[in-house]
Amino acid sequence: MKSETVRLFQTLPHACGYFSDRTAQNLVIDPASPHLAQIYDAALLRGYRRAGSHVYHPPCRRCRACVPARVPVAAFRPDRSQRRCLRRNDDLELLLETPTCSDEYFDLYRRYLDLRHAGGGMDNPAVDDFTRFLYTPWSPTRFVALRLHGRLVAVAVTDFASCGLSAVYTFFDPVERARGLGVYAILRQIELARERHLPHVYLGYWIAAHPKMDYKAHFRPLELLGADGWRTLDRAGGDAAQA
Repeated sequence: MKSETVRLFQTLPHACGYFSDRTAQNLVIDPASPHLAQIYDAALLRGYRRAGSHVYHPPCRRCRACVPARVPVAAFRPDRSQRRCLRRNDDLELLLETPTCSDEYFDLYRRYLDLRHAGGGMDNPAVDDFTRFLYTPWSPTRFVALRLHGRLVAVAVTDFASCGLSAVYTFFDPVERARGLGVYAILRQIELARERHLPHVYLGYWIAAHPKMDYKAHFRPLELLGADGWRTLDRAGGDAAQA
């Protein structure tokens, strides 16, 4: 990305979604730029993430807890728990579907948010919330749909970039939560990347020891982006070798 061709905007401070006593700010690539599709790969490599038409990262002044994370596909091997998750869900069919706001997709999204994020500001969504948040005309997005005998049980919103897959958001049937569908979706995204000879699956931001984010550290090896580039998270939770 070249500063002379791409504008960056910084949002005003707002409440942090992960720490109640902190504020957050995002640096956003100009959503009106006609070059977003062309620079998206470079943005992912630099730790940006997409939500709707916004490609952003959080350079918060007093906090550096959110760290860009990705799984190196060639080196990944599922652990025992993840292998059990794969077996538990081997009755599901995976389909790559075009992103759209159908009644089927929206009903699943609404039920997921109403149970998993009750009172958190994302529950009781409108149709516009679905379309603005999950996909945009320029993004290389597919819905990785998981179906049980035809019934939709999960959707992993996934961007298929040339540098890898980006796991944008996953929602699933709350009735099926014992399946571990969030973990299963990432495992299948890694498989999809491997089939396409793509090097990484980007998992967004990791926050050490945070109950909503620490699950990402179970996908080993996990690479984190710091000031000196991508580095591998060691088993103790600190940075180790250069990636």
